[in-house]
Amino acid sequence: MKEFPRIVFFGTPDFAVASLDALIKADFAVVGVVTAPDREAGRGLTMSQSPIKRYAVKNSLPLFQPEKLKSPDFIQTLSVLKPDIQVVVAYRMLPKEVWSFPLLGTFNLHASRLPQYRGAAPINWAIINGEEETGVTTFFIDDEIDTGAVLLQEGIHIRSEECAGELHDRLKILGAGLVVKTVKRIVTGDIAPRTQVLLSPDTDMLKLAPKIRKSDTVINWNQDTHIVYNQIRGLTPSPGVYTEIELKDGSFIRVKIGSVRVSYDSQQQTFIPGDVVSDRKRFLKIGTRDGYIEVLTLQPASKKHMNIRDFLNGSGALLA
Repeated sequence: MKEFPRIVFFGTPDFAVASLDALIKADFAVVGVVTAPDREAGRGLTMSQSPIKRYAVKNSLPLFQPEKLKSPDFIQTLSVLKPDIQVVVAYRMLPKEVWSFPLLGTFNLHASRLPQYRGAAPINWAIINGEEETGVTTFFIDDEIDTGAVLLQEGIHIRSEECAGELHDRLKILGAGLVVKTVKRIVTGDIAPRTQVLLSPDTDMLKLAPKIRKSDTVINWNQDTHIVYNQIRGLTPSPGVYTEIELKDGSFIRVKIGSVRVSYDSQQQTFIPGDVVSDRKRFLKIGTRDGYIEVLTLQPASKKHMNIRDFLNGSGALLA
């Protein structure tokens, strides 16, 4: 019978499911799963369940969805569950009353090699900034966000054409394995937490990963091609990047850019940032400061995602 360690798992999105699944498959005693309350979503405002809730229900795991983590009822729930370790993956900030509860501590999985890229969007910003390497980190939670003592880390190479969605899927698998390894080593005592100051004493060299703002999703074409390319990769598929394409009548259509590739024209000496170049049948390129971004797929406002030929078949003749 599974007795030790007793684990309470906190998580909400798809990224967290891989870690919870890895703990279950490693035969750990997950005595409770905590996730966000159901929320209204979509145009019909139907109640939406988190991916973690769906996994917990499917696998008959004890599920809890507290609105307030400091509430006496939830603290009492933890008292009944008696966790030895709490594991947090993509969940909101825990109050001290919660993270300090278990004897062996509460640790978090973060999708970067801390202390680099502390914040809500480490996967996005690593690609936007043109990094070639990133990774995952487990660390003990303390009073500040993403600053606790580091437990274990693993690195991964960022592929040159990889978008945030693809890197997300690789990191969630890498992170799931690191979560299991971290639990095992905490239990055996074979782990030496390291303060983040020792890992990177020069705080001026740290890059942050704040929440993506609406302004981050608008393309400024008056930049070098590789900067625009990294922005598109780093925000694809979600939340996406947007631009406007001019039509013959002087109006503009707003489109969400999908997959792209870098294009240079050795015959052309000057490029017009934001200028659309297209044969109106097969290809559409948008100028940058030193080249082009060739758009392969896009999504016009209020329409479905489509390849560029389908878009041009319907709108090519209208382009300016």
